[in-house]
Amino acid sequence: MYRKSNLSDPKNHAGMTTFVSQPREKKPMARLPLLEVKDLSIEFISGKERICAVDHISFDIMPGETLAVVGESGSGKTVTALSVMQLVPSPPGIIREGALLYRNGKGIVTNLSGLSEERLKGIRGKEISMIFQEPMTSLNPVYTCGDQVAESLGIHLGIRGKTARAKVIELFREVLLPQPEEILKVYPHQLSGGQKQRVMIAMAVACNPGLLIADEPTTALDVTVQKAILGLMKRMQATRGMSILFITHDLGLVAGFADRVVVMTGGRIVEQGPVTKIFSAPEHPYTRGLLACRPPLDRRLERLPTLDDFVNTTGLDVPAEITTVQREKAHEKYYAQQPVLVFEGISKKFASRGGIFSSGKNTFTALEKITLEIYPGETLGIVGESGSGKTTLARVALDLIPATEGRIRFNGIDITRLSREKLKALRKSLQIIFQDPYSSLNPRMTIGNAILEPMVVHRMHGDPKTRREKVVELLVRVGLAPEHFNRYPHEFSGGQRQRICIARALATEPHLIICDESVSALDVSVQAQVLNLLNDLKRDFGLTYLFISHDLSVVKYMADRLIVMKNGKIVEAGEADAVYAHPRSEYTRALLNAIPGQADSRWT
Repeated sequence: MYRKSNLSDPKNHAGMTTFVSQPREKKPMARLPLLEVKDLSIEFISGKERICAVDHISFDIMPGETLAVVGESGSGKTVTALSVMQLVPSPPGIIREGALLYRNGKGIVTNLSGLSEERLKGIRGKEISMIFQEPMTSLNPVYTCGDQVAESLGIHLGIRGKTARAKVIELFREVLLPQPEEILKVYPHQLSGGQKQRVMIAMAVACNPGLLIADEPTTALDVTVQKAILGLMKRMQATRGMSILFITHDLGLVAGFADRVVVMTGGRIVEQGPVTKIFSAPEHPYTRGLLACRPPLDRRLERLPTLDDFVNTTGLDVPAEITTVQREKAHEKYYAQQPVLVFEGISKKFASRGGIFSSGKNTFTALEKITLEIYPGETLGIVGESGSGKTTLARVALDLIPATEGRIRFNGIDITRLSREKLKALRKSLQIIFQDPYSSLNPRMTIGNAILEPMVVHRMHGDPKTRREKVVELLVRVGLAPEHFNRYPHEFSGGQRQRICIARALATEPHLIICDESVSALDVSVQAQVLNLLNDLKRDFGLTYLFISHDLSVVKYMADRLIVMKNGKIVEAGEADAVYAHPRSEYTRALLNAIPGQADSRWT
């Protein structure tokens, strides 16, 4: 693993001083790993079945290094991280083989595997800390943020009372929380997602751990907040000298962040090496597939490559590109028609209580004078951070929540003035695919009946036999099988559940489908499959999409036109490629700069 330098070559010891007169050169001591994972295997026992979650993996982390472990859901990356903290639930999980060797600041090596709970209490939080994926489920809702961070200081460092309070305020300042003296007294639910994650980081670094494990710490965050959190972690690593074990499903996210990368699939490591090598010359087909699944920013492909193109085939055809001329011809066709959906000066206001730094009731403006048109056959992309008004716009479009002012016309009909009965009939032509497919489906209803239900409500396709045949046809069309009809949502993966929701949206033969963050919860490889499916369905069924996302690279790939929203207003609009190439708004430029894989300057 370590190579000896050729000391006769001056290029290999630039900046070093060589004392030729000395009879023997004193070699510097080799750096030893902070953590060594050796031949680790983890199983989960379910009845008589043994499931191998981690299969004989080995890697190490050096002091001050950032190691990224990348893979899809089910690859074993989170189980590996939990094993370091000895948090794998047992039963049903069991570390079957291997060693987890941690070397503390005094050079004492401890095998974490098999340690007693008493000894682990002195290591967790003090020597090794962990930031979990969802901060709201990691923070105790009944304790203030200040008390939760202070608890860690009291347990591990014996710091309590006013000293602990001052230390917590110092930590909150370090993680750039606004008004740290106030946040000390508030509860987790009163903070935004990014602020909760900063509290988690403050808690994790409170005792100056040698190793920080970050398990998907930015997955649920906007791209700009994601950029800020990762930049904060890098700065804290530099000032504290800690190592970071970074877990993510997105290879593009680790460019410019990690020093080395470990790629996992099916519980095994298929490739590992320096981040520059992994990105410039990936060796394993799985790694190449992960890198290719993200929508490219420099060209527009007809179809996104998927993992199957790399892993299960002997060769990959070069993806066809959509030319500028082809896009212009398609747009001429779209925009020569009358718009299918028109927003005329739409505003939406909510009555709400004041935030954590204010009192009394306020009026919150979620949408302010929104005017836009959507044309038949096009995909209109809407991008913006959480709170920008994207989802409110989608719900207002369906009249799930009424607009405060303005009008919405669908095929020339003012839907804001329709009776409930007429609106119900109109919704057959307007459908929505939500962000979380699991919460969109009734867990007690088979997926066949879930797709069948809207056909029954709208009295479509005649008799039950014909309806069932239509459901089977839709299942096959979205890449599922006829035998899936009688299965329940929990029996499917996230990507499969989203396909079910797409089939359900298609059941009423709509003209327009609203995709509200419909791929944001998916692995990048599954995301590519679903995006390809949506484009295929658009072509085959003549659909129109209102495509909403906080991920500008995905929206750019899907959209004909692009609208950027901030604080309930449209700050920029135009042809998608033109907006990306020449953004006029500072806010749009900030979103673009936060796309994973952009210039390394985003970490400064």
